[in-house]
Amino acid sequence: MTITVPFVPTPHEVVKETLKIAGLKSDEYLLDLGCGDGRVLIIGAGDFGAKAVGIETRSDLVLKAALNVIQAGLTDRVLIIQGDFFKLNLSFADVVFMYLLSSVNEKLRPKLESELKTGARVVSHDFEVRGWKPASKHTVRDGYREHQIYLYVRGWSEQNEGGRNTR
Repeated sequence: MTITVPFVPTPHEVVKETLKIAGLKSDEYLLDLGCGDGRVLIIGAGDFGAKAVGIETRSDLVLKAALNVIQAGLTDRVLIIQGDFFKLNLSFADVVFMYLLSSVNEKLRPKLESELKTGARVVSHDFEVRGWKPASKHTVRDGYREHQIYLYVRGWSEQNEGGRNTR
């Protein structure tokens, strides 16, 4: 189920703040669904010391992300995959970054619920995951506008919405 979402990059300062909100640690895996030019991966690996995996459908963006990772000297910590994130096993992720549309988040929700381990964090830029209650909401300003960041914690969100906690 390949879904195309327009590439709108998250400003660097918003990425940094979002990964702080997620509590990303150096021994964790960061997953960026629709990684675009790789900036989330580069900041996650470079500034936070995480291992980072990005998946992107567009070949031009995969190439751009790979070149950016090489230029940042992070090829040992970052993996870029060209493909469909609906076909990727998400169970390894400690933090999942998403800047997708609400409709895509809604389609992705069952996959996140079935594959993510308890305690995994999902941070969504500007778009909620309908049916989940965020552990917290944050407003992050860059020089131009306010960005809404939704933090979900696997196990916490579903319990607070009356859903089942299976992991």
